[in-house]
Amino acid sequence: MPGTFEPLPGGGAAVALDDVEISIIRSLAVQLLELIGPGPAADTPDDPLAELFAEGPSEPPADPVLRRLFPDAYSDPEATPGPQEAEEQRAYSSEFRRFTENDLRAGKRDSALAVVRSLDELSSSAAGEGGAVLKLSPEESQLWLGALNDLRLAIGSRLEITDEDDTDLLYRLPDEDPRKPMVMAYLWLGGLQETLVATLLP
Repeated sequence: MPGTFEPLPGGGAAVALDDVEISIIRSLAVQLLELIGPGPAADTPDDPLAELFAEGPSEPPADPVLRRLFPDAYSDPEATPGPQEAEEQRAYSSEFRRFTENDLRAGKRDSALAVVRSLDELSSSAAGEGGAVLKLSPEESQLWLGALNDLRLAIGSRLEITDEDDTDLLYRLPDEDPRKPMVMAYLWLGGLQETLVATLLP
């Protein structure tokens, strides 16, 4: 089980993590939460309907990681649209973003928070033991899967990974390359994600 998720009887998944692995995943999830931000309701904490009726942004984020996490809905990076078609795509994407991005951010926030909370519970229950086995319910497994995907997208964006060829190049980076630790995290999270997906298959 070390380093890979395995299915639990009755549903859910389990993985053995040492203290360093717990610390890395938790730190990355916290950074992701900081990047996504607190959400509209944080500005009006006394109004429970504030987030429900708040409109989202209409323009794509400036940060390239956030653009990767919240891409335009009506753009095709492989296509080269004419000026009129490009303008229509921008208008459609803007409208779609305005009504969906807040919900998307909330979902990604929930997933990252679930990771942090489950790791905090794991750390407190296994204090001084050098690691523990994380056990997730089927619902928690889905939240973890979303968070792992978001973390890989975020790291991939920082590494400027756009396709499989870029990933192949990462394997050949020399150890002294400053990107190496981030690459190792990217590949490791990919392995976790792949094995977690396998536990969710019927």
